[in-house]
Order: sequence, then structure tokens, then C-alpha cells
Amino acid sequence: MSRQQLSRSFYLQPTLDVARRLLGMYIVRRTPQGRLAGRIVEVEAYLGELDPASHAYRGRTARNDVMFRKGGHLYVYFTYGMHFCSNVVTESKGTGHAVLLRAVEPVEGVQILAKRRDVNPTDIEQLCNGPAKLCQAFGITREHNGTDLCGETMWIERRDPPLAEELIGVSTRVGISTGKEQQWRFFMKGNRFVSKGRPAMQNRH
Repeated sequence: MSRQQLSRSFYLQPTLDVARRLLGMYIVRRTPQGRLAGRIVEVEAYLGELDPASHAYRGRTARNDVMFRKGGHLYVYFTYGMHFCSNVVTESKGTGHAVLLRAVEPVEGVQILAKRRDVNPTDIEQLCNGPAKLCQAFGITREHNGTDLCGETMWIERRDPPLAEELIGVSTRVGISTGKEQQWRFFMKGNRFVSKGRPAMQNRH
């Protein structure tokens, strides 16, 4: 199997294009316990000043600063006082756009992922089928905010041919109270690792 780490140019493309093309890619993290990897099966796009559901809607702050870096950095935020969520920053420096990683299909380091989630490894569907579960399983926390995905500790790589267009599902986003009409959630149709979603809540992405 050929593996090719995504270059900076991939992340500098328009955000909605990046979101769709991330499906079927693999997020990889090198840890002291071993290498972790998962196939990306669900994402959501957030388009900065164009998007009232985005953290960057009202401009740059200390909290969202990483969103305004050039594409290819990881934006990690803490939500509901208990969960981390991870996002791939897109487009050129100063844009403020990002793609939320909502779910992955575990493919490497399943025992480690399960231990971090305190889940039986045989219950593999529950390991990373949601943005907070994904971060917990991969050990992604606030300290990873700003990680360069073009580096050597965490990255996204291509292993398979691009996903066929007819296999990409499109819907409105999950768990937001504004910008609900935008169909900026993309997922792999029929994949059992896609999240089940949750009702809309009052804080923005």
C-alpha cells in the first residue's frame, strides 16, 4: 500500500473542496505507545466570516488564533467543559476557515485507542464515531492546538484512490444553533463508523 503525506498545497484549496477530499484520507499520530491511524469518514466545514456557526465569524481572537494560520495546522478547542474537538485549518493565512474531523474508522493502534476511550476493543464502532471520541482516542488535547500537519508527529496521508463522488453523502451540520441551513457536512455513505449526531445546542463551533 502506498502512503503519501498530504502537502501544504492540499490544505490551501477552497475549504469545501478540502472537506470533501479529506474523506477516505487517513489521520496518523505517532505516540510513545505506538502509531495510531484512522480513515476519515465524516467532516464538517466552517467558513469563518461567512459562517455564523464558526468560531472565526467575529474575527481573530486569542482562542481562535490558530484558525487564521495558513492551511495545514490543527485547531483544537475545548467545548461543553469536558470535550476536545480537532479541526484542519484550510486556505491561506488570515482566512479563518477550518474543517472539523467528526469521525474516523480505526485502522492502526486499536488497542491503544480503546484503552484511552475505556471501551472494549471489540466495540470498535464506538472508538472514534464522534469528534470528542476521536480526540479522546487519539489523545488530542489543547497542547496539540497549532500542530503542523505537514510535520512528523501528526499528519494526514493518502493511501487509497480518491473517494468516488457517488459515495459522498451531504447534509446539514450537527449540534449547532446558527448556520443550520448550510449543507456543509460530508460523510462516507453506508460507513458504520459515521457518528450518530446529536441535537442542536446553543454554542457555536
